[in-house]
Amino acid sequence: MYKVTNNEFLPTEELTKNFWIHLTNPTDDEIKRICEQLQIEEHVLRKTLDKSELPHIEIEENSILYVINIPYIILSKNKKKYRAFPFGMFLFEDGILTVSTHNHPIIQDILTNTIPNLSFQNHDTFPIHIIGKSMEYYLNHLNEIQEDIRVKEKDLIKASSNKDLEHLLSLQKSLLYFTTSLQGNRAVLEKIENNTKLSPKEIDILRDVQIEIKQGIEMANICREILENTMNTYSSIISNNLNDIMKFLTSITLVISIPTMIASFLGMNVSLGSFGTDPYSFLIIIGLSFVIAIILIIVLRKKNLL
Repeated sequence: MYKVTNNEFLPTEELTKNFWIHLTNPTDDEIKRICEQLQIEEHVLRKTLDKSELPHIEIEENSILYVINIPYIILSKNKKKYRAFPFGMFLFEDGILTVSTHNHPIIQDILTNTIPNLSFQNHDTFPIHIIGKSMEYYLNHLNEIQEDIRVKEKDLIKASSNKDLEHLLSLQKSLLYFTTSLQGNRAVLEKIENNTKLSPKEIDILRDVQIEIKQGIEMANICREILENTMNTYSSIISNNLNDIMKFLTSITLVISIPTMIASFLGMNVSLGSFGTDPYSFLIIIGLSFVIAIILIIVLRKKNLL
């Protein structure tokens, strides 16, 4: 818990004017204690910890709750997965409570005063600035995804594997999460614009954030289209490679079947007359099989079947 004075965060144990409390994945005991201290219903606070909670605004008895989505990275087997989780902001008359399921760098940004014009006294613009700061992370992650897709496109000529397809599917899921989250954050901004009296300067800030969100959504959609085309190309390459392998194996089987067929006919228990007793008959059979196989290979090569 902090007391915010002139953008300075002073640790405190008691509720004071201009307080700020942040909870990261709180325990049941912490939730009960904060709810009793701030007179919040437990189920309302727990909703902000639900990973599937969508951005929205709720008016409570003694506060206003803003829920937005902010992006984060999951590291799994040295691979990045991009997701978005809810970030709750309870705005009281005397202070602010923020709640999140993950420890996000945006908390450090608040503590180090790296969010321009962020004010704990002006509750109308606090959510706007937080959404604006989250857009920096969204755009950075989208640039990383775009670069990752570009690298995968270069590897298309090489042999592709299931791991490549799994990675592309993970990126596709990440873009879907980002698009949904950005659209939800945009809806929250629209409600703030329609239901809050903002000064011209504050409206300009809100417009800038809306432009960034629009840019993020467009960027995510472009990445999804590129990714979809890349995955379709992957599928086509895999299908063509499989067809080439099947065509090659079929042709080889046909070539090998000729000597096998000749040997089978001549190996029957049937008298071959003087040819069967000729000392050169074996070499003649081998030579004949070899010649027929070569002719068949030439024919198949001309027809691009081998």
